[in-house]
Amino acid sequence: QVQLVESGGGLVQPGGSLRLSCAASGSIFSSDPMSWYRQVPGKERELVATATSLGTTNYADSARGRFTLSRDNAKNTLYLQMNSLKPEDTAVYSCYVLQRRTGNAYWGQGTQVTVSS
Repeated sequence: QVQLVESGGGLVQPGGSLRLSCAASGSIFSSDPMSWYRQVPGKERELVATATSLGTTNYADSARGRFTLSRDNAKNTLYLQMNSLKPEDTAVYSCYVLQRRTGNAYWGQGTQVTVSS
């Protein structure tokens, strides 16, 4: 069983920054892909960024250039540094991991990010 716990969300003004963390407990390997998704009520969930099984990172067009994904495998923690935040970044951000050896996928409970003046 894997548990994901996100933290770091909050209220920030446009142009500000936040750093989200996702701490994983359980059997996770560095080759298990981990991602951040976000969702606004009434809209589909959107993939923000992924740390792939090859150790590379992929970003949505909306995140590229402003967000930076990093992963500390020793701590089983995924980070999302978000800079130059815009009101349209307001959403619940959730962490996701695919446990490759079982094929099981796990989600965190989500953390609210609100960008507003």
